[in-house]
Amino acid sequence: LLFSFTVFQDVHVMIYIGFGFLMTFLKKYGYGSVGYNFFIAALVAQWSTIINGFFNQICLDGNDNIKVSMQTLIGAEFAAAAVLITFGAVLGKVSRLQLLVIGIMEVVFYGINNLIAVKYLKYADAGGSIVIHTFGAYFGLALSRVLYNEDSLDSPKEASVYQSDIFAMIGTVFLWLFWPSFNAALLPPDYVAQQRSIINTYFSLTAACVTTFVLSPMFQRSGGKWRLSMVHVQNATLAGGVAVGTVSNMAINPFGALLIGSCAGALSTVGYVYISPLLTSFTKIHDTCGVNNLHGMPGIFGGIAGAIVSASADFQTYGYDGLFSVWSARAPKMNTTEYWEMRNMGVKFNVGDQRTASVQAGYQIAGLVATIGVAIIGGIVTGNKTIIP
Repeated sequence: LLFSFTVFQDVHVMIYIGFGFLMTFLKKYGYGSVGYNFFIAALVAQWSTIINGFFNQICLDGNDNIKVSMQTLIGAEFAAAAVLITFGAVLGKVSRLQLLVIGIMEVVFYGINNLIAVKYLKYADAGGSIVIHTFGAYFGLALSRVLYNEDSLDSPKEASVYQSDIFAMIGTVFLWLFWPSFNAALLPPDYVAQQRSIINTYFSLTAACVTTFVLSPMFQRSGGKWRLSMVHVQNATLAGGVAVGTVSNMAINPFGALLIGSCAGALSTVGYVYISPLLTSFTKIHDTCGVNNLHGMPGIFGGIAGAIVSASADFQTYGYDGLFSVWSARAPKMNTTEYWEMRNMGVKFNVGDQRTASVQAGYQIAGLVATIGVAIIGGIVTGNKTIIP
């Protein structure tokens, strides 16, 4: 309980201070960024408790009622994180009423996607690279496309000043500090799994930070000097936490975590320089905060990394208990030869689908594709319901 409450508080700070202040970079939207973030997170925390409870406890577990615990509170915060990522894509372009509709509808699609993940595809995603970051980002991009308005392009209000960048850095630092708790929050009370997730996330974040500071000046030449971009520093430094989420509880070693973090930081930085302008020009998707660069592409990268690691996972590396803890679907089916062998060995596990490593890797990719599909469909539907005539 102590660990659950500690990580809950850490995630709580990330949602209300981290995300809220990260969005204050706009010079004339500081009140709206922090205030609306506060409002929508509180709303979604309540609504998602009901929706997640319905899908997870009533539909999936067959319970007659919804039980509330520290775990469900953390799950509600995760749903709020997905909605706040979406908020970043349409920051400054929606009203309170529109934001309320977006929050209510997105949580339903979020719950459906989680049900697909847990009941049918059964892929590993401890830190939510797929179900939280990728989902929230592409839901937001689809929503932004439906709500596209040329008047928002090249607006003088879409700029930062020294003070607004300082406030945004507060959000960045809080998110960066507490991200290890985010990725380990819903892991089983297992010392190895939790410690592995925290260590992997820590190294990935440090690598993303260093990579961003190295690469950013290469794209920013002003007054004959190579300068850092505050947009890159505020966002790309966090990409390591996003990308390592899926594999945070897997045996990737510190080198693997550093590699993932470095690649994520580079991918995010390049995304802000090249991908965002292309999205606006060719697809008419105006992404205010660049959530595709911080959450979308690193989330996809993390999902692919998860498939690669899953394909090579074996009993020698994880042990039977550890392997089935990370990939529950790899556990034996009921009353098979393998099932009784494991039981006789004293291995603790729930009945699974007896998947091989390669089959599980395929399901990891299927989960990524399904999440993007549900997110895009949900964003389009929500956008059409949100348009004010």
